[in-house]
Amino acid sequence: MAQEKSPDCNYLMLLLFVFFAMASSGCGVGVNWGTQTSHQLPQEKVVKMLKENGFSKVKLFDADEWIMAALMGSDIELMLAIPNSMLEEMGKNHKAADAWVYENVTGYSYNGGVNIKYVAVGNEPFLKAYNDTYLKSTLPALKNIQTSLNKAGLGAKVKVTVPFNADVYYSPESNPVPTAGDFRPDIRDLIIEIVQFLYSNSAPFSVNIYPFLSLYGNEHFPFDYAFFDGNNRPLRDGNSLYTNVFDANFDTLLWALDKAGYPDMQIIVGEVGWPTDGDMAATVQNAKRFNQGLLKHTLSGDGTPKRKGIIDFYLFSLIDEDAKSVAPGNFERHWGIFEFDGKPKYELDLKGHGKDKGLTPVEGVKYMLKQWCALDPDATASDLEDLPESIDYACSLSDCTALGYGSSCNNLSWRGNASYAFNMYYQVHGQRDWDCDFSGLATVTDKDPSEEGCQFPVMIAGSSSLLHIGFSNALRKAAGLCMVVLFLLYC
Repeated sequence: MAQEKSPDCNYLMLLLFVFFAMASSGCGVGVNWGTQTSHQLPQEKVVKMLKENGFSKVKLFDADEWIMAALMGSDIELMLAIPNSMLEEMGKNHKAADAWVYENVTGYSYNGGVNIKYVAVGNEPFLKAYNDTYLKSTLPALKNIQTSLNKAGLGAKVKVTVPFNADVYYSPESNPVPTAGDFRPDIRDLIIEIVQFLYSNSAPFSVNIYPFLSLYGNEHFPFDYAFFDGNNRPLRDGNSLYTNVFDANFDTLLWALDKAGYPDMQIIVGEVGWPTDGDMAATVQNAKRFNQGLLKHTLSGDGTPKRKGIIDFYLFSLIDEDAKSVAPGNFERHWGIFEFDGKPKYELDLKGHGKDKGLTPVEGVKYMLKQWCALDPDATASDLEDLPESIDYACSLSDCTALGYGSSCNNLSWRGNASYAFNMYYQVHGQRDWDCDFSGLATVTDKDPSEEGCQFPVMIAGSSSLLHIGFSNALRKAAGLCMVVLFLLYC
């Protein structure tokens, strides 16, 4: 006769079931770790910081061998991405897929190696801005990578996915509610084919959701609706009420999947966050408000009106990246919850309890000398003929996004603006003597020119400096605009 379990035993078994269910669903806070920086932090120090803060998952945009080496033995769950530029080759040549899997997955999949959970095939490949460049190559690449994982005996352990931008689905303007959600007509058949493939391989659908961009792209967008604690009028959709745009966006995807015949599709939010500079709405206060609300909401288990439960997500992003393209906006370089040197920007409770808790910084960071490049205070009007061109040059080969309208250094004088531009160029290029000249207009100083709310940084020492950064043409245009404004102010 079977022995009857006590109520305490039943309760304990329930707790264990919930624990293992949460563990298998990827519960925990993930974060995107981008590397488009002029001076990179030591990878092993960043991994130590990740562990000390309790990040259980990390997403990389390419297979950086130094980061992979630093992650070995950490047990941090990894989503490893294949860049869009490799999709065509991966799709055409199965041997290329085999080689990539062998080098970047099989080579790390051993006891004490890297805990690779997902391979992300591309990054937002169907983004409208790409003009259909990757439409034909994404699915073949996805299939070839899956085949390569299967041949390596890793298909059951490592799952493939495609991180899509939220613009792959929509609700019509005539009925802008989640229940009207569907995939974009121009790509609907292809998306459903990808969904079918993912589902048949027990792989998740990944989507990047950015409430900040809803606000940034629409001056009439209700401000509080971008956050989780707003007091704006909720959106009613039948019997459901939506108090924030994240839930509405997420459920629009769920309804699109429902109509495609996949109502129980696993979903990962591959990127979600809020920038801290580069736009009037991109502030530390707003970023803290959004991310704290996000953590509390997604980890609570309340889910959305259409699907209850903990939402699997990766914060965007870990560290500011001063070499990213600014084509979408100056805020692109300021998504990090940590500064370029690994210092936390604000308090954040990663357990989702909504408490003000300090984050652990990257420890033992070494900096270059405490010296700055600034406009020579003795420069006279007759000396400043070349100033606009010098500022343009400095900003086009460094990062002057903090000088933009609504940004943290927007209130500097024209002299302060010039000094900021000169210093950024000087720091990015490793404080070389000849990089603080600018036709004799600049001078090195040991007096910090920072002002309240505007930091003139000193860069990290002993890191991999990208001295020939491919800063985008968009930044050159932005720098040129800055140059014109500064010149008008001076005149």
